[in-house]
Amino acid sequence: MLIIGTLVTCVGALVSVAAGTPSGPLDSGVRRGAAGSVATVDLDARVKEFTSRLSERGGYRPPSAEDRASFADGLDALLDGDLTRATALLDATGYRVRELRDAPSGRRFTELADASPSRERARGWGRYYLPADTPLRWSVQVPHPVADRHTERLGVVGVRGSQGGALLLAGAHRRSGEGNTADVAHRTDTLFHAAAERLVAREVPAVQLHGFAPGSAPGRDAVVSTGRGDHGRAEARALATALERRGLSVCRAWTHRCPLAGRTNVQGRAADDAGLPFLHLELAPGPREPGSEAARRTARVLAEVTDRWARG
Repeated sequence: MLIIGTLVTCVGALVSVAAGTPSGPLDSGVRRGAAGSVATVDLDARVKEFTSRLSERGGYRPPSAEDRASFADGLDALLDGDLTRATALLDATGYRVRELRDAPSGRRFTELADASPSRERARGWGRYYLPADTPLRWSVQVPHPVADRHTERLGVVGVRGSQGGALLLAGAHRRSGEGNTADVAHRTDTLFHAAAERLVAREVPAVQLHGFAPGSAPGRDAVVSTGRGDHGRAEARALATALERRGLSVCRAWTHRCPLAGRTNVQGRAADDAGLPFLHLELAPGPREPGSEAARRTARVLAEVTDRWARG
């Protein structure tokens, strides 16, 4: 596991080199302090504003192999503290880095986002948030924002609830683009998967959030799976048990024939190949609805499970 807390003191220099002065929709919800200080945001509002622009008719342009490699190498360089190299590599893909403080939680994050709001909407490569004040220990992945309604907001709740979490957020509706090119949970040729693979290489476990319509798993509130592998079986049992204790009906994919078990999920397969825990969590609408009691219960359960990873 790699400590990236050093980014707290040096990422500001990277931001000024890579991006200049921010402008446009990307800055929604940001309150700037004195020169060189961290931008204060409400991360939930920031993510909500970003995903509000995603739709089935939205844009998606698959990244080239060179784009994927440059972004992934830039992410690695950033995690390693090599800011000069990270600047060059991320700039080559049109990404910039900003350090943010989430006002409600007090946590600091390093945001990787497209430098151009209009290009961000056109190509839909996603945003990525790394913990900037604690060691990187785990990730929460949101491959289908908007399409799986409110999973993006539950992802924010996840990184707020346990320290050391990274948030991987896809940048397009899964049905935008041609064919299934924007369905990042089933494509390896995306920036989302490139980022997930680099975190796998750093032995970072993950929980991936999905949503289903009630008719897809009748009578169930959640489907808990470890994807193709079983390396996260202990965490999956703990997750399922905790959800059930809070009154949710759970289908356990390792003991029942559950729908939506995520066995073809490519991020899960990458984790399985590396022997890492990967939790695939499918939720009915109720446990995803912001402000609902079911959603609060789900958030508490996620914090319980990811706290184990946060403690190393």
